[in-house]
Amino acid sequence: MIASQDSGARLPDVMSGNLVIVESPAKAKTIERYLGPGYRVLASYGHVRDLPEKLGKDQLGVDVEHDFAPTYEIVADRRKQVSEITKAARTADTVFLATDLDREGEAIAWHVAQAAGLRPERTQRVTFNEITEGAIREAFAHPRQIDLDLVDAQQARRIVDRLYGYTLSPLLWRRIRRGLSAGRVQSVAVRLVVDRELEIRAFTAVEYWSIEATLHGPEGTPFTASLVRVDGDKPVIADEAAALAHVEALRASRPVVRSIGVKRSKRSPAPPFTTSTLQQEASRKLGFSPKRTMSVAQRLYEGLETDDGQVGLITYMRTDSVSLAGQAMGEARDVIAARFGADYTMPKGRPFKTKTKNAQEAHEAIRPTSFGRSPDQLEKALPRDEARLYRLIWQRALASQMKEKELETTSVELDAERYGLRASATRTVFDGFSAVYTEGQDDAAEEAERVLPPLAEGDLTTVESVEPTQHFTEPLPRYTEATLIKALEEYGIGRPSTYAATISTILDRGYVSVTERRLRPEPVGEIVNSFLLDHFKSLVDPEFTARMEEDLDEVAGGKRKWVPLVRAFYGPLEAAVVATNDDGPGGGMATDELCSEGHPMVMRAGKYGVYLACANYPEHKETRPVAPAGGEAAGAGDAGSEMPGVGEPCPKCGDTDGGTLVARRGRFGPFVGCARYPDCDYIKKDGPPPPEQLPFEVECPTCGKGHLTARRARRTGSVFWGCSRYPKCDFTTSREPVGAIHDADAGPVARSTTAAKPGDEATATTEPAAPADTGLCLRCGAMIPLPAGDLVGRKLPGGPADPAALRRPSRGGRPTGRPRAGGARSGRTPTRSGRAGRPRGSATTGSAPGA
Repeated sequence: MIASQDSGARLPDVMSGNLVIVESPAKAKTIERYLGPGYRVLASYGHVRDLPEKLGKDQLGVDVEHDFAPTYEIVADRRKQVSEITKAARTADTVFLATDLDREGEAIAWHVAQAAGLRPERTQRVTFNEITEGAIREAFAHPRQIDLDLVDAQQARRIVDRLYGYTLSPLLWRRIRRGLSAGRVQSVAVRLVVDRELEIRAFTAVEYWSIEATLHGPEGTPFTASLVRVDGDKPVIADEAAALAHVEALRASRPVVRSIGVKRSKRSPAPPFTTSTLQQEASRKLGFSPKRTMSVAQRLYEGLETDDGQVGLITYMRTDSVSLAGQAMGEARDVIAARFGADYTMPKGRPFKTKTKNAQEAHEAIRPTSFGRSPDQLEKALPRDEARLYRLIWQRALASQMKEKELETTSVELDAERYGLRASATRTVFDGFSAVYTEGQDDAAEEAERVLPPLAEGDLTTVESVEPTQHFTEPLPRYTEATLIKALEEYGIGRPSTYAATISTILDRGYVSVTERRLRPEPVGEIVNSFLLDHFKSLVDPEFTARMEEDLDEVAGGKRKWVPLVRAFYGPLEAAVVATNDDGPGGGMATDELCSEGHPMVMRAGKYGVYLACANYPEHKETRPVAPAGGEAAGAGDAGSEMPGVGEPCPKCGDTDGGTLVARRGRFGPFVGCARYPDCDYIKKDGPPPPEQLPFEVECPTCGKGHLTARRARRTGSVFWGCSRYPKCDFTTSREPVGAIHDADAGPVARSTTAAKPGDEATATTEPAAPADTGLCLRCGAMIPLPAGDLVGRKLPGGPADPAALRRPSRGGRPTGRPRAGGARSGRTPTRSGRAGRPRGSATTGSAPGA
């Protein structure tokens, strides 16, 4: 329903009071102001019921033997809201369920009604596309009943996702590594990223050359022309020798203008934002992640404080539609005429029709609730993120209703004996919509406008220079968050509300990482993807996932029942899981490596990272760290294959069973052990060499009885100095004593910088500190200038005592309670744990039972 802006719609008569249930408290505050007295608005804070999270072994929260009947429970941190809604509903004449207008919102409304025991005859459903007074009053003037078809569709999706995740995830735990997960949409997203990476690795670059010439026309004005023909055909220049031959021939030529063509063209604006295009453009232009974009858009929709009071600034932000209401197009036309003139307006507006597969177009595209609220007016009233995203939405929607951009392209064809050259230039005749907004590009920049000098057919030109340029063909680029969303949308995978949660999940699980804004698969992501392709190929097929979305659309439209749909999905899934369980050990990804006995090795994921293992496990238990490009052993950390002893025969079993030493990573970091573990448990005990001791004695500043000795941290290899009376005195410092003492309190003086880890000598300072010629009293923290020359035994003056300088920051950045001199051992700051409310559209949102 597209809500009217007319604020004169008559609200239902108020008797003793009406209760309105929305999802968020911010929305509640705005709506309550529009409805006025007689209406109390409460927030459910999203879903109030869901499938249980904590289950026993082999339990799903869904009864697969009895038509997949779900078991619902009130979400723990929503009990207070349910209790408040139940109590308020007892005295209300009518309860209006005003949750969001998508399937998820319909399901939330149903769950609220069930959890609070609302009476159907006194319960009504209202939906609106924007939180403005006119839209709210119009919605409440035309309430309806809960649409159980939409509820069934949401429930079917929730149950399918539960069966998928809770069936495959434990299998991944058993066969690969604990903590992994699979998901109907997330696993396909990972496959897309991995497939693109495999294409890049398999790609072979091909060399080619292009040639550009700088020419002078009759008037002497230079311009650039590109070589486009050789002997009448498109040039194929494969190497430098061929390129230079063409260059020499062109330098000696006098190209003649053969023809001049002028072509007019128009460029139309992009349609208003849908959920996916908003996420894509916010990523390109603002650098927002999809999750951040949706969070900011949610606040703009629910309402923020402006000069007009608390008001919703944009329409509903979960939509596939690109259409605008007639009233909105009319208001945009008025704003365009006032700002740019009538020449920029579209008298009848510009309608758009979506081309997205499986689009849901129940409401409008994302637009401002009022085009009259310009971004400049709101800039000071809104937080920075909200102001930037609002500007993007306002510009895109306004530009969509403006005249086309008109361009004029001039193309000049030139002949130079066997060569054909072309010079072209494009200029803007009428800027149209581009006066407000131009859509961003993922991997290409818009060509800059150029101007050609006056030329006529038959004009003879002079060659100033000819430049050859070497190129190599390139593979398709890695996905960005924006282009991955675009791919998911093109395949018809998932829904706009799920894209942000999907990308967050695959990043949080460590399946994919972001490098220079590009998505790269991590080894564990590739291993999981390989396992799912080997055993559940149809479930990670983009076409299968897209068909599931179409089936769910049929359920939402009342054309299909949800139970047969879920049954058709679960049968093959259950059979595949049984077959996989009977398939023996596995879970590795094939590689080109061979073990010492010549068997192929597979890459597996373990507790401490990925490693290579013999495919004949458990008959042959040889393992090896992964060696990526660059020669380091990823499984052993920074030391890798350079750790002492790697490759040598095992001292314990090498003579008898042929064991060799390999680098590994354990709980306390990298170590060297026998490749035959667990048959051979030999571990090389030799670690980094012990640190050099101070050539002078330094009294412990804490107890005054012991002296400071150099030690090496077991986990990091860093050098530190501690009291010789440990554990009776646990003083430590990572600052190197210099042998001098502070004249004020006889405290030992140390350099203000901390000691470096092994291999970090080039960057000796691990924390920002004073210059290298500055010291620190280890007793009082005073800063002490260090003079040149020998410092041993000298008394040095310093600044005032500063105990805070001795405190070492904890992981949270706050100093620990007990003063220390930046030692290796320090107290820990307790962390605070708490559960925030679940975001809409997340994997843990609730669902609804069927009719």
